[in-house]
Amino acid sequence: MKEKIKKVNKFKNADILTIGDVMLDKYIWGDVNRISPEAPVQVVEVKKITYTPGGAANVANNIASLSGRARILGIVGDDESGEILKKELILRKIDPILIAGERPTTKKVRVIGHSQQLLRLDFEERRPVHTKIRKKIINYVKELLPQIDCVVISDYAKGLITKELINELRGIILPAGKKLIVDPKPRNMKYYKGASLITPNHKEAAQFAGIEEENESDLIKIGKKLMKSLESNMLITRGEKGMSLFEQDGRITHIPTKARQVYDVTGAGDTVVATVALALSVGADYAEAAAIANYAAGVVVGKVGTATLNLDELKDAIRRD
Repeated sequence: MKEKIKKVNKFKNADILTIGDVMLDKYIWGDVNRISPEAPVQVVEVKKITYTPGGAANVANNIASLSGRARILGIVGDDESGEILKKELILRKIDPILIAGERPTTKKVRVIGHSQQLLRLDFEERRPVHTKIRKKIINYVKELLPQIDCVVISDYAKGLITKELINELRGIILPAGKKLIVDPKPRNMKYYKGASLITPNHKEAAQFAGIEEENESDLIKIGKKLMKSLESNMLITRGEKGMSLFEQDGRITHIPTKARQVYDVTGAGDTVVATVALALSVGADYAEAAAIANYAAGVVVGKVGTATLNLDELKDAIRRD
């Protein structure tokens, strides 16, 4: 426990760049007391509206919330949502590097009544980004690389993360001695070959491996297959079953969940990859980083919406174990 706490206390020294599909999460909060006379739907009496950085921006938000230096590189629209997202990032002490133009800002609107999500509306475009955007991203990474400890790619399959971009990023990040961590989407999984660590959930892992997960032995087959084909360490998140880490040296570590109550899993994967990146940046090995991230995930799933946690909450979770 003491060693984990020591690592967590060093998170403030970590400088992490997240690259990925940034989004604006809008929450409409209200009370529900009746059914509409116009249609069989609930009427929400709106009480407040809040905004939170979503998608890849939520990874950066988790890093900042845990006291690390967070930088986020992504694309937004030349629109009000993009401006709101930038303001929300700065408010949370996140350094935004947002390339504007080409498409609207990706936005998810959630309607919450009595702490229950009633509806979600998505505004997005998924076409691959133009070559000129990719070149801008690469130039930014080259400029920042000497200052940062680790790079996280947060792929929500909205068009930013392409085979060409990954190839270029891998070619400059790994030779510089920096770790490259990927929070993947199955349809792009093959692009991530050679990354330091890939963090799919168990459904994503099974889908890409082409193996139906029915028991623990299936999970081991999935992890080993992905580790071999992608030439990367694999951290498979398993919801209420915790996580399983597959390291290239052959070690397999199963980490049981630390969640006391699962209330909302929204953004939990972002918390995991953010915490792993922080831990690896301050000297933790993969097993220790995964264990610390498991505590962090156990905290955020007990909160509503796209949640984060702070250092005190993480240290308290570790101490309670």
